[in-house]
This record gives sequence, C-alpha cells and structure tokens, in this order.
Amino acid sequence: MKRWLWLSLAVLVLDQATKWLVLGLLEPFEVIELFPNLNLTLMFNTGAAFSFLADAGGWQRWLFALVAVGITGVLTVWLLRLKSGEGWLALGLALLIGGAVGNLIDRVLLGHVVDFIQVYLPVIPLAVFNPWPSFNIADSAISIGVVIMLITTLATPETP
Repeated sequence: MKRWLWLSLAVLVLDQATKWLVLGLLEPFEVIELFPNLNLTLMFNTGAAFSFLADAGGWQRWLFALVAVGITGVLTVWLLRLKSGEGWLALGLALLIGGAVGNLIDRVLLGHVVDFIQVYLPVIPLAVFNPWPSFNIADSAISIGVVIMLITTLATPETP
C-alpha cells in the first residue's frame, strides 16, 4: 500500500507551504477574519495539542519530536503491510503520517509548531481560551486520520 504515501507527501507539502506563507504574511497574534467565526491568527505552540506542556522549559520539544518519529515509523510500517482491500484504513494512516511529519519539521527546525487557523465557537465563552486556540493543516490531517481509523477499526468485524 505504498501508493498511499503520495497522500502523506501532499499533506506535508500543503502543510509546510501554508505555514511558510502565513509566517511571511502575518505578525504573531494578528487576526485576519476570513468568515464569521473563521480567522487566520499566527501562533506558535511549543507544546502538544492545546499547548499541553508548552511551558515545560524546552525539553518537551525533543520529547515530542522523538515521539513523532517513533509513531511515524510504526504507522508507515503498518501502512506498507496493509492489503489492497483496506483503503479506508490506508487513507487514515496516510493522513496521520503526513500530519505528524509536518509538525515534526516545525518542531525540529523552529522549536515550535506554527498554527494559524482559528475557528471561533461563540457558544464557548472567550474566557475559557485566551487566546483562542489555532491549528494548522497537519493538525487537521491528524484529526481526520484518527476519525477515519476509529470508524474503520470499529466497523470492521473481528475474524476468529
């Protein structure tokens, strides 16, 4: 199923291209409203999801990078071992791989992950998140990949 690695590469290229574009166009925390509840806002995340461990002092950069390398390796081996009828699972794995490598590149080269897509949900008070969290293409690919993998795994009947 190595033909699915093209999707990982496409996610990686799109992720890196959009991050570098935003880095060149926006100042940190500058808000550009695209649509109601959708902004471009340049932020830097030294932690994991929702800035988990962002203030840990710097060691988390290398821990998260090492974890990303390990997970990417495992997912790539898993993808390459899939059979031809497992296209949905391959799709999920390919999205995860591309997203993980996209954020890994940021973490290693820049020391933080570049986030810039901000979806503001007015039903949640702004005081809950200040500033409101941002994400990127890699994060989106990872999230969609996880959902696809969960649905595929839960929908597949076990064989004795």
